[in-house]
Amino acid sequence: MGVVRKIVVMGVSGCGKTLIGKALADRLGFAFVEGDDHHSDRNKEKMGHGIPLDDDDRQGWLLRLRDLIGESGGPMVLSCSALKRSYRSLLTSGEHDLIFVHLHGSMELIEKRIRSREGHFFDPDLLASQFDTLEILEPQENGFEVKVDQTEQFILAEICSRLDDCE
Repeated sequence: MGVVRKIVVMGVSGCGKTLIGKALADRLGFAFVEGDDHHSDRNKEKMGHGIPLDDDDRQGWLLRLRDLIGESGGPMVLSCSALKRSYRSLLTSGEHDLIFVHLHGSMELIEKRIRSREGHFFDPDLLASQFDTLEILEPQENGFEVKVDQTEQFILAEICSRLDDCE
C-alpha cells in the first residue's frame, strides 16, 4: 500500500468498527480515530435513552469527522457508521481518497454482540433503526463489504487483501 490512504470502517453499531478499525490501523501503521468520540453530548444522551439520531443530529458530527479527515496529514482509519450514501458523500466532500470498508452481519449476530458489551452509550433497542437506515455501498462508491461472522484475524486478512486489490 504505497498510496496514502484514509479508510472509513463503517456499519451499524456493534458490527466491530472499533475493534477491527484499531486492529487494521495497527497492522497498517495508520492513525486510528474513533468516530463515536466526536458525537456531541446531546447525541450520546439521545442514544443512551433509546432515541434514534436523525439526519440533523448527525450533520454536525459528520462535519467534524470530515474536518478531522481533511486535517490528517497521513494515513488513517476512522470508525464511523456512515449508514447513508448522503453521510458518506458528506465525509468525502473534503477528501476524495476515502475508501469505505462496510462490516456487515445479521441483526441477530450484531444484537448479541451489543447486549454483551458494557459501558457503551448505545441502547441495543436502537439497532433495528440502524438496520432500517443502512444503505449498502453502491458500485460507484469507493469501498467494499466484509462479513463479520468470522474471526478478527480472518476479517483483517480479507480487508488487507481487498485493499491491495484496490490499488
